[in-house]
Amino acid sequence: MTQKVKQQIHFEKAKKKVYVSIKAKFIISMFLGLTWMSISIYVSIPWVNSLAVYVSLPVSILIITGIAYIPGYMNAFMVSSLLLDRQPPLKYTTISVPVTILIACYNEEKAIRDTLRYISMQEYNGRINVIVIDNNSNDKTSEVALQAGKEMDLNLKILHESTPGKNFALNAAIDHIETKYVLTLDADTLLHKLAIRNIVSRMLTAPDDVCAVAGTVLVRNGRNNLLAKVQEWDYFLGIASIKRLQGLFQGTLVAQGAFSLYKTNAIKHVGGWPDAIGEDIVLTWKFLGNSWKVYFEPLAVAFTEVPESLKHFYRQRSRWARGMIEALKVIKPWKQPLYTVKYLTGCNLIMPYLDFVYTFCWMPGLILAFFGYYWIVGLATLFVLPLALLQNYILYRYQKDVFYNLNLKIRKNTFGFITYVLFYQMLMSPISVLGYIQEFLKRQRIWK
Repeated sequence: MTQKVKQQIHFEKAKKKVYVSIKAKFIISMFLGLTWMSISIYVSIPWVNSLAVYVSLPVSILIITGIAYIPGYMNAFMVSSLLLDRQPPLKYTTISVPVTILIACYNEEKAIRDTLRYISMQEYNGRINVIVIDNNSNDKTSEVALQAGKEMDLNLKILHESTPGKNFALNAAIDHIETKYVLTLDADTLLHKLAIRNIVSRMLTAPDDVCAVAGTVLVRNGRNNLLAKVQEWDYFLGIASIKRLQGLFQGTLVAQGAFSLYKTNAIKHVGGWPDAIGEDIVLTWKFLGNSWKVYFEPLAVAFTEVPESLKHFYRQRSRWARGMIEALKVIKPWKQPLYTVKYLTGCNLIMPYLDFVYTFCWMPGLILAFFGYYWIVGLATLFVLPLALLQNYILYRYQKDVFYNLNLKIRKNTFGFITYVLFYQMLMSPISVLGYIQEFLKRQRIWK
C-alpha cells in the first residue's frame, strides 16, 4: 500500500470521526443568523427611511425589526441548526422495560376505543399499563374504555377525577404509577405501532440527565377540510422543525401531553402537573429549571385529531399562547441553568412583540400594498421568503426520511401547503394576540 493511499484512508477515517459539539453548532447557527440579519438591515435602509416619513424613525425601526429583522434571523438560525443536526441512532430495538400510559379523558366516548386499540397493537416487548382518568365526563367514556380494555386484553385501570382540568386528572394517577417511565397520551391520539418502542429507546439511549422525550405528533384528520389540511403541514413542518431545533440543543420546550415520555420520579420531584392552562409547557420548563434535559424523537410518531372549526382552533391556539406566558411567569429565561435553554426560552419573550407587529402592522400593510401603498409591505419583505422556503424544504426532506423508515407515505396536499406558506401566519398571530390578552385579563380557562 502506497503512502498516498494510507494518507487517504487516514483522512477518510478522520472525516467519519469529526464531531461538532453542541456549543459549536450553537455558535455557528448564531453567527449565520446574525450575518443574515446584518445583510437584511443594510439592504432595508431605504425601506426604513421611506416608512419613517409617515411614522417617525424609531417607530419605523420597531416595525421593520418585528416584520423582517428578527424573523429573518430566527429563520436563518433554524435553517443552519437543522443542517447541523445529526441525532444519534437509537441503540435498542428489543426493549422489555415496563411503562405506564396515562390518558386523561373528558367526554371521549367516541374516540377512546380506537386509542386503546392502537395501544394494543404496539410492537413492544415490555409490559404496558394503561390508566384512563375520567375527568367528570357526562357520557359513557369509562364504560367504553373498560369494555375495550377487556376485549383487547389490556392491563387497564379506570380512575375518576371530579375536579375539572387536565392537570387534576393526570395528578390523580401519580400514586397509581408503578413503573419507572410514564407516557401521556391524548384520548383522540393514535400511536404508530413502533411509537412506544422508539420513544423508550430514545430515553434509554440518552444521557442520565434527560428526564423526558417528546414524541412526534402528526395530523390524522388532514383530509376533512381546508383548516385541517393547513394544520397537517403545520404539524409536519412547522412544529416538527421547532422541536428538532430545540431537541438539537437539548432543550425541547414542550414535552406535549398529547404524546410524551417522562421519568416518573422527575414528575414527582417537581410536584406533578401544575395548575396551568398549558400544564405540559410549565411542567417541561420546571424540568429544564432543574438542569435536566428534554429530548425529541422524530421516529416516535402519533396521529391526533386537530380542530376542524375556527372556534375550536381559536380555543386551542389561544390556550397554547397563554401556556407560554404562564411558563415565562413561573421560570424566567435568565434563571434557566443551561445556556441553550436560556436562549430558547428567551426567544419566547419576543413572541408577543412579533405577533403584535404582524397583526397590527404587517397585515394592515399588506392591505395598503394591495392599493399601491408600499409603506410597510413591499419588495423588501420578500427577502425573508427564500429562507422560509429553504427551511420548509429541509424539514420536508427530514420528515420524508422519517416516513420512509416507518413505512408511511406523505399525503398529497398541495393546496394546503400553499395556504400554509402564504396565509397561515395571518390566522395564527391574531389568535395568539388574543391568547396573550386573555392571560393578561385572567380570563376563564377552557380545556377543550
